[in-house]
Amino acid sequence: PVSRFLFFTDMAAADDSLVWQDREIRFDVNASQLDPRRGEALIDSMHSIEDTKGNNGEKGELHVTNLRLLWVSSRSRKINLSIGYNSILSINIRTANSRLRGTTQALFVLTKFSNSRFEFIFTNLVRNSPRLFTTVQAVFRAYDTSKLYRDLKLRGAIIREKELIQLPMEQIFNKISGVWNLSADQGNLGTFFLTNVRLVWHANLAENFNVSMPYIQMRSVRIRNSKFGPALVIGTTQSSGGYSLGFRLDPAERMEEIFKEIMSYHKVYSENPVFGVEYVVEEQPQPIADLKVPRKQDDVEVIGDDQDGGDALAAYYAHGMGKSTDRNPVFSPSLGLAVEQLQEGITLEMLWSVT
Repeated sequence: PVSRFLFFTDMAAADDSLVWQDREIRFDVNASQLDPRRGEALIDSMHSIEDTKGNNGEKGELHVTNLRLLWVSSRSRKINLSIGYNSILSINIRTANSRLRGTTQALFVLTKFSNSRFEFIFTNLVRNSPRLFTTVQAVFRAYDTSKLYRDLKLRGAIIREKELIQLPMEQIFNKISGVWNLSADQGNLGTFFLTNVRLVWHANLAENFNVSMPYIQMRSVRIRNSKFGPALVIGTTQSSGGYSLGFRLDPAERMEEIFKEIMSYHKVYSENPVFGVEYVVEEQPQPIADLKVPRKQDDVEVIGDDQDGGDALAAYYAHGMGKSTDRNPVFSPSLGLAVEQLQEGITLEMLWSVT
């Protein structure tokens, strides 16, 4: 028999499960909040990026992950920004005035968080490098087009011919028929799909009557009594609307099995979340170590009077600098004059040949 309350509550209450990185904007966070959380992947890092809006003249590093933008000052890591993609309204390229670059093209990021709007301006101090613009815009677009991995969706175009339209990184683990949705007084018979990223239910008679619930948005899952008898109740986070969705399966023992299965998938997901942002940086500068060319001896034969003449003149200047006495004069038949005695191995012809 199923107990009156068999529950698994506060699934997203633990700090390790609650995902704020893509939802919030935070200023000057501590070092631990700069570290990537589970499932967060670093896509690109750019050095010599100026925070032109808030720290004009301050050089730093911009880290682009699958969840947020991180700017960290080169002078002090205590000066930093964490900008979640979910808070971004628009990204544009416009002209800005930078203390380090002057008037130049910069990345303008307009955001909204906690009923306040913030604008961030980032300037790449490396000339003729479009990486700041191309990478940030492409990653944000990949995030924005993969919301089904992270957001609860009601009545979406997610079912075709009674089958779930799978996401690129999604795997279906179980398909369960005979699931009643208890949102209406009479209930609606439908089907569950349990995958590696979400739970989906749809009505058998109306495919557009459906709900997609990512595990990341589940606040609680429990079995409790209702006017229909024992019911599987799934509560969602406040950021997804704070819904309580009730379902029923017969017999009750089967519902308890599905309850345990959902909790198991949620636990696996929490260990290694799939956020759905797929992006590969095609062009990144190679590390300096990879660009070093080993030194080798040139296979060149040096000929000529030019080299000898150059060496002679160099030797002459080096010898003449700082001397305390003049060398004895000698008669030069070619000039018909007395000249200072030359160094051994040096002739007048070699000196005259220098250009």
